[in-house]
Amino acid sequence: MMGADNKASSTFNDTFVRPAKFYLTGFSNIPHAQYYYVFLCFIYIMTVVGNSFLLAVIYLVKTLHTPKYMIVFNLALTDLCGSTALIPKVLDTFLFDRREIVYEACLSYMFFVVFFGGVQSVTLVALAFDRFIAICFPLRYHSIVTKPTVALSLLFMWLFVLSILAATVGLIDRLSFCGSLVIQSFFCDHGPVYHLACNDTSLNYIMARLVLIAIVFMPLILIAVTYVCIGIALSRIASGVERLKALKTCTSHLILVAIFFLPVLGTNVAVWTSYIHPNARIINSTLTHTIPSLLNPIILSLQTEEVLKSIRKLCKNNRLCNITPSRKVTSISHMY
Repeated sequence: MMGADNKASSTFNDTFVRPAKFYLTGFSNIPHAQYYYVFLCFIYIMTVVGNSFLLAVIYLVKTLHTPKYMIVFNLALTDLCGSTALIPKVLDTFLFDRREIVYEACLSYMFFVVFFGGVQSVTLVALAFDRFIAICFPLRYHSIVTKPTVALSLLFMWLFVLSILAATVGLIDRLSFCGSLVIQSFFCDHGPVYHLACNDTSLNYIMARLVLIAIVFMPLILIAVTYVCIGIALSRIASGVERLKALKTCTSHLILVAIFFLPVLGTNVAVWTSYIHPNARIINSTLTHTIPSLLNPIILSLQTEEVLKSIRKLCKNNRLCNITPSRKVTSISHMY
């Protein structure tokens, strides 16, 4: 009887192995790689400062409590959460040489990093829709883009990304890891993890492509369609000054779209079409995950006249530049 039990246990272990830990490699054969992680630390500090500043401005200035800035607030929040989910753990892993990560922690790490990246992507779609309505249907803007509508849209986006990524990460749990447990990446990236499995990974491959389509290609296509419609609407405006003024309201969003999607597309296309050295892939991936979150609040602050006016007003009244009581912020004209 004991022999039968041992045989059954051995058979189970031969067919399904769930590891206790994974090992993250990070860079290989690069001297002084720790300086790169110090650079990431600097990026994280500036990201926290920039996004916290933007969140504070939107919270404090009553005239920014509009549907558009609900979306901007959501973007800044996800930038902050995404960087916090990734960079501190990267620093702990490689600066302090704690490269082993518990299996369950690895899956959680994977989920939160990709989740906040996905929410960033769909939030840029919401901003594109806001610009589309403001330029193509200016007289109906305030009846279409309302706070309840934006709140429900953002909630749907969070739930959509949550559900698809929960399913994707959950499918990792059905895999058996009977060989190498070394992840060739700087975090528990989905692709490098499921490629380590010994059993059938076809479903994981399908989900990886589905996630890429859902949170990269489809948002980019929707944004492109909105800007085609915006371009058509602007071409019908007779006055060049008015056309330029309307286009200027889109510049900050276009820059955000470029710095978020171009690196993601470049990295994935390069992976599909050619071989990329693991070190190059790590650099591309880290910058893709961190630079947009660093630049977004800077671009939104410097390229958006409403935010600039609000910052000046807050500094003048000592509400944000100095930690002292201040007078009530006066009304700021809203550009639409």
